[in-house]
Amino acid sequence: MQSKQHASELPGPTVPDLTPGSPTDGFVRVRGARENNLRNVDVDVPRDAIVAFTGVSGSGKSSLAFGTIYAEAQRRYFESVAPYARRLIQQGHNPKVEMITGLPPAVALQQRRGTPSSRSTVGTLTTLSNSLRMLFSRAGSYPDGAAPLDSDAFSPNTAAGACPECHGLGIAHTVTETSLVPDTSLTIRDGAIAAWPGAWQGKNLRDILTHLGYDVDTPWRNLPKKDRDWILFTEEQPVVEVTPQRDRVAKPYKGRFWSAKSYVLHTLADSKSTTMRDRVLRFMETGPCPRCGGSGLTPAALAVTFAGRTIAELNAVPMTELADIIRPTTELTQAGTASRKQTPGKQSSAEGNEVAVAITRDLLQRFTVLLDLGLGYLALGRSTPTLSPGEMQRLRIATQLRSGLFGVIYVLDEPSAGLHPADAEPLLSVLDQLKSSGNSVFVVEHNMDIVRRADWLVDVGPHAGEGGGEVLYSGPVAGLAEVDASVTRPFLFPDGSAGSAGGPDTRDDDGGRSADAGTAGGARREAEGWLELRDISRHNLRDLDANFPLGVLTAVTGVSGSGKSTLVSQVLADVVGARLHPEAGAAAKAPEDLESEAGESAEPLSVGPVTGLDRLDRLVKVDQKPIGRTPRSNLATYTGLFDAVRKEFAATDQARARGFGAGRFSFNVAGGRCETCQGEGFVAVELLFLPGSYGPCPECHGSRYNPETLEVTYRGKNVAEVLGMTVNAAAEFLAGVPAAARSLETLREVGLGYLRLGQPATELSGGEAQRIKLATELQRAQRGHSLYLLDEPTTGLHPADVQLLMAQLHRLVDAGNTVIVVEHDMDVVAAADWVIDLGPAGGDAGGQIVATGTPAAVARSGTSRTAPYLATMLGG
Repeated sequence: MQSKQHASELPGPTVPDLTPGSPTDGFVRVRGARENNLRNVDVDVPRDAIVAFTGVSGSGKSSLAFGTIYAEAQRRYFESVAPYARRLIQQGHNPKVEMITGLPPAVALQQRRGTPSSRSTVGTLTTLSNSLRMLFSRAGSYPDGAAPLDSDAFSPNTAAGACPECHGLGIAHTVTETSLVPDTSLTIRDGAIAAWPGAWQGKNLRDILTHLGYDVDTPWRNLPKKDRDWILFTEEQPVVEVTPQRDRVAKPYKGRFWSAKSYVLHTLADSKSTTMRDRVLRFMETGPCPRCGGSGLTPAALAVTFAGRTIAELNAVPMTELADIIRPTTELTQAGTASRKQTPGKQSSAEGNEVAVAITRDLLQRFTVLLDLGLGYLALGRSTPTLSPGEMQRLRIATQLRSGLFGVIYVLDEPSAGLHPADAEPLLSVLDQLKSSGNSVFVVEHNMDIVRRADWLVDVGPHAGEGGGEVLYSGPVAGLAEVDASVTRPFLFPDGSAGSAGGPDTRDDDGGRSADAGTAGGARREAEGWLELRDISRHNLRDLDANFPLGVLTAVTGVSGSGKSTLVSQVLADVVGARLHPEAGAAAKAPEDLESEAGESAEPLSVGPVTGLDRLDRLVKVDQKPIGRTPRSNLATYTGLFDAVRKEFAATDQARARGFGAGRFSFNVAGGRCETCQGEGFVAVELLFLPGSYGPCPECHGSRYNPETLEVTYRGKNVAEVLGMTVNAAAEFLAGVPAAARSLETLREVGLGYLRLGQPATELSGGEAQRIKLATELQRAQRGHSLYLLDEPTTGLHPADVQLLMAQLHRLVDAGNTVIVVEHDMDVVAAADWVIDLGPAGGDAGGQIVATGTPAAVARSGTSRTAPYLATMLGG
């Protein structure tokens, strides 16, 4: 291990030059850290500095920064809280470490996707909505005679403010005559009411209508509107005696009538049949709530204005525009407020009073931080499920910057993730502000540009999993150049010995790949055809025409908010998916997904003519969503290799003698699993006045299986021991099982050899989940003519891992497929065959294609903000 660096070796006055070992020497000193794969690590990290933690994915850097340093800071804080109050706080685990000295309080800002509820917005996340609601409550213009409202009345998330129709969601999921009766030329007997059930149930409802006196043989459009409305929407359920028309011999029976609307809503709410639920979903229409106009607020709240606009209107405009709207109020002096306290025709207009001035000045100051971070294109009402991880983390950073905390450690998880290089510059300024305010900033980071700007570097490795867990170096950044064992070193100090994603020495002069690039075809590939979309409109894309080359690797670039993900992950995925799988329709979404996607589904998608779809056979969307929502889902079950493993165990002589089939070796079904923990491997421990915790199952000790199952071995290992193996170890152990070996090899090829086969899905990062999905796809026989869509696949990846990922993407293209990636990593963009750059800025100032062509061609663009960074990567 590289020797420790002393404070005196730091450049400049960043860290005090004090004697090491004293309580105030300015260092956090970690001794004996054993969290996850850390190997009894000792390391000294300076306070009051920006410290970068680097290393390949799975090396142990997050275990050191988050799992040890942050976790210990939190543990100490919770120890100071009263035991009773401690029960009410969600607590982390106690880290495996002997001792940490010099440790201040810590705040963690981790990478995670937007919260699943559409009720969470930019405004609620940053707490800016609280101030805006108070502004309307105390300084809004009310209608004549209206009583003042509390601030809660301006929130769709409270009982006082939520629209009674949509319960504050702003989205109505309902049925209409058009959705229930698609063909009005049909009669009821001929099936005009398509939403009704088929077979006997549908005929039963028709017979009931006949007995009630309704005409079932006249075309639907010719029926009186009063009759049509009752048949489709009534909540009455009359019971009549029915004699089946189809069988005069049959006995009469009591039949209950259901309107088409009642049937659809009842099926969605109560049916256990996925097929039936999927069928009736096709008759639902989703759109803005007609009562509140999509705002989620009551009429009383929407009647109040500030600067001539309702709170819903202010929530919908970008923050740059909102700042301009409130700025005139902030500039009022105390002497000038009196003349604005009353407005003719209003009962209470206090837009110029002292409260209004104070609140708007505070809002403007807080907006400034967000604008500096390049987030001015976001609106306060933007739901967090539609935000990228990078946007989410920058919002949290801005909130912390305004908190005014002093003397704490901020532990950040890849703050540059999801950021265009142009957006990374203001981020660095914010990190510097946090440090200059008297705080320490610890960042787990893969972006070498961010790492170079750090004051101190801790490099963990050398490899992942069992091959990592050592601190190779801790000291000023420049010192890593002397550490040959570091995988990070060649990327931080390029000397020609290590390439990047495409490798600077693997691209030809036109931005393609040279003959030694290691992929079929050598130089840049040419398009085998084009997928052309016309008149695209969604979010900030307005009447956009986009052409995607087929049979090549395309990178879609642009600053944050320019429309990249909208174009690729939404528009392209929806259009291609609908054309290749038209039968899916609304059934593609489960009812429980409707609320979580409400903020996104409110924005309609409009696309004109589309050509080139005949050249595609499949659509594969490789996103970063979890591969499972519970610990029962893991790497082995998702890829399908566990099926092969269970079959091998079932084929052993021991299993045959006992009558054990493959199902015996599943921890998800009764029989072979431990019934004490139901195959979970752990049990919850509830402690009075202390936080609940989890511990290994006392019966199976975490193995998940009962003793009889564990007695069966395959090549000397039981099934629990196989699940405990890493991918690298299992690849050797299961080399003789073709189905498992193929999966394991592809997992290794995408850099996941360090993961355990039984590692729960809940412990995997978004980047790991995405690579598992990619590996699962790669292990299938490649047929060609598939379209692969990936959104920021390099998120969470070390540059060395990016090389592995890019090799697999090139492999997909060389097999005759089309790969399109949304990407900010200029290494990846430079290694692509084609680039589509959106911009010129974010939000309403984006949504246009500003440059397109080979990487070299885009690098020469005079209007693209990506061009200068791409030119630098290409050596221009």
